[in-house]
Amino acid sequence: MTLLIQNATIYQENTILQNGYILIKDNQIKEVGLMENSPQHADEIITLKEGQLVLPGFIDIHIHGAAGADAMDSTEEALRVMAKELPKEGTTSFLATTMTQDPANINKALKAIYSFRINGNPAGETEMLGVHLEGPFISPSKAGAQPLHHIKNADVDIFKEWNESSGNAIKLVTLAPEQPGAKELIKHLRASNIICSMGHTNATYEQASEAIEHGISNATHLFNQMTGLHHRDIGAAGAALLHDQVFVEMIADGIHISPEMIKLALKVKGTEKAILITDAMRAKGMADGQYDLGGQEVTVTGDEARLADGTLAGSILKMNDAIKNVCHFTGYSLQEVVQMASVNPAKQLNIYDQKGSIAVGKDADLVIMDTNFNVSMTICRGKIAYRGEEQ
Repeated sequence: MTLLIQNATIYQENTILQNGYILIKDNQIKEVGLMENSPQHADEIITLKEGQLVLPGFIDIHIHGAAGADAMDSTEEALRVMAKELPKEGTTSFLATTMTQDPANINKALKAIYSFRINGNPAGETEMLGVHLEGPFISPSKAGAQPLHHIKNADVDIFKEWNESSGNAIKLVTLAPEQPGAKELIKHLRASNIICSMGHTNATYEQASEAIEHGISNATHLFNQMTGLHHRDIGAAGAALLHDQVFVEMIADGIHISPEMIKLALKVKGTEKAILITDAMRAKGMADGQYDLGGQEVTVTGDEARLADGTLAGSILKMNDAIKNVCHFTGYSLQEVVQMASVNPAKQLNIYDQKGSIAVGKDADLVIMDTNFNVSMTICRGKIAYRGEEQ
């Protein structure tokens, strides 16, 4: 099957191609060029209207749930619900993110993820690239919405068991580097080419910096549930900002981090080392009300999800809204902000040869969006996964 997109404004990594076309065949991008060179025939031709933009598909490396489903539901069906919902916001790939729970429940969730990967995650829905293991190897003092009674010291043997259950699908691990056992696990992850991220951490600047030297290369939801900036100890957040090799995740909903702090972080890190995430829970795409998060009741009102004590409990943020917010908060161009949603996560996951930008030979993961950041179509691995009413 061939799919041809015409009259397109195409956001490639280093340029914006005006009046262009994209030819898709067998799940991949086969041609990108100017309309004057466009093929005239394809199985389906999509002719874009003025103001419609073609962007690389968004990659969410930190998302727990959506549309009433959660990775910790431990069913293939929950993951399928997520995979079918996420194209509506332009997300074409994601890491199913677990949370601090009883070890048996985490193991069960990882086995369901393994089953989902081998039994069916076809083109035409968001691709689950693997697992982000968030917890339980975190700091009790920075637990946030992670249940305290399930927090454990880092343990290489437990991790190995879980990774085996997932079919070696764990791509990223969030831990607190100052906790017992963390140093050994960080070194194991580095040797295994698994991304190690510091998060839910009470580490000092010195502790965080040492952990970065040992192999940490990511900061989980920067500023949230980690030691923040202080003029005498800039903490884990400061270490993440100052060490060039560290990517920083940000929840750009204007609630988890202020617009000014996002702007400050980008001034320090640049757009090349920031990754936009949603950290969304099951209420994303649902009505206001009460929802479950790891056995805890979460109340969703408007754009906020909170526990009974007021603690933020993930978000209901959509990726296209995260991009819109950062553009509005910072004044950065759409070209620069899309890098944080597509290019950077692909590079961090070491899949940039397959995903993350619009280039010949890469997976045809594309988003068609208007200048108001509304998604009108999403293509996942060459097949249309979402088509808005106007498209």
